[in-house]
Amino acid sequence: MIARIWTGWTTPQNADAYEALLKDEIFPGILARNIAGFERIELLRADVGDEVEFVTIMRFASLGAVKVFAGADYEAAVVPPKARALLGGFDERTQHYEVRDTREVG
Repeated sequence: MIARIWTGWTTPQNADAYEALLKDEIFPGILARNIAGFERIELLRADVGDEVEFVTIMRFASLGAVKVFAGADYEAAVVPPKARALLGGFDERTQHYEVRDTREVG
């Protein structure tokens, strides 16, 4: 399994609008693509000084599935224009990690 991790920052004034855009439009759009091997997406949010930081963690069954999502330059961030308009900055390149172990309670 591959974890694709990306970070973006916005102002406190734009944070709720950005989160709503992710939940109401961007995430449903990703899910609607029905990418084989795409398993889930997680959204993290934290106040960091005078900015609000968002982290997304996407899980894919393989690097091939990541490439279906992101294209040949799979490390490039996929940030739609509406999201770019609300962000003050973001990682232009994403990080990819092989998930070596997962444990859950219960």
